[in-house]
Amino acid sequence: MESGLDGSGRRRRWRRPAPRSHTVARHAFLWPALLFILFLSVFPLVSSLYLSLSRIRFTADGIQISFLGTTHYESLLFGSQATHFLGVLRSPTPLGWLVFAGTAALVAWGFWRAVKGGIGWSGLIGRAILGFLLLGLAWLMVQAVFSEGGRPGTLLLTIIYVGVGVSLQFGLGLGLAMLATQRLPGRRFFRVVFLLPMMITPVGIAYLFRMLTDTARGPLAPIFSAVGLHDWTWVNDPWLARGMVILADTWQWTPFMFIVLLAALESQDVQVVEAAQVDGANRRQVFSNITFWAILPVSVTVILIRAIEAFKIIDLPNVFTRGGPGTATESLTLQSFFDWRTLNLGRSAAIAYTLVIVVTIFAVAYVRLSRRDAGNEEAPS
Repeated sequence: MESGLDGSGRRRRWRRPAPRSHTVARHAFLWPALLFILFLSVFPLVSSLYLSLSRIRFTADGIQISFLGTTHYESLLFGSQATHFLGVLRSPTPLGWLVFAGTAALVAWGFWRAVKGGIGWSGLIGRAILGFLLLGLAWLMVQAVFSEGGRPGTLLLTIIYVGVGVSLQFGLGLGLAMLATQRLPGRRFFRVVFLLPMMITPVGIAYLFRMLTDTARGPLAPIFSAVGLHDWTWVNDPWLARGMVILADTWQWTPFMFIVLLAALESQDVQVVEAAQVDGANRRQVFSNITFWAILPVSVTVILIRAIEAFKIIDLPNVFTRGGPGTATESLTLQSFFDWRTLNLGRSAAIAYTLVIVVTIFAVAYVRLSRRDAGNEEAPS
């Protein structure tokens, strides 16, 4: 460290440049590791993109790769695989039109709010693109779900898994975390018990629920027989099978939400809460005006992490229902796995890349919207 005087007579300090050997050593050790990590990250993306645009055949002479362009994507969106990928689309019922109108109203309100908030042109363009994507997704959803004879495909079903599953897991996790912070007898014991499902692998969860829901030979068979459900098979109903998959996924991942939100609740400023209670605030007011804003950054982060993981759901529907009945519980990742298992590697890569695009759009939109709202909104005083 050396010092001197600047033009105004004040003392200034600067660091002596590091020896050249140190700079060379730093580059020699850092750059190989950095390039290796970049190779492991970029090469699979580039190679899978090329595979999604090609047809791969295994012959006696080796592997033949034929470039097809966007054939696989066209097949998924408009061709023979459209009913499997997007679903069976029919004219919406009155309830479907009501849901679509409500979605359109929410999109319009969000865009008007952004304009009123003085957002820039780039932000308006981004919001407009996001709004059109949301409206398109809502239109597909009401045609597949809220229609006579409609059926959601793997894309829409994966989005349903994420939306319904993550919402249930967050709500239950927050409720259990708030109970665990109360001065109740045995709360330390239940903190440990609530974490047990997260320690079991998804395959184990799937086999566990297969046994529990077996109405003929499962451990709950006497109960099913007593209520007249001995000869009833729940897996034959598509929506009931989907609900069971969501229930199993919720049972496994609610502890993850619980432990993170519990840490956030216990780290909030106790003095602020006690001051609000002294001023006469009830529990609802304390939660809405203090606790909610204290755990908001953690909640935004944990929902994003869990949603990205939920998009990749494969073990539960594969082992629990084998994607059935038919393809009723088949997710995008499971569809890609089935194509890979039948050596249709090109279409498998196209489905996987579609999932990457969907997750990227969701993550970018979620982060931008949550960051803007968290920066502009303030806790009520």
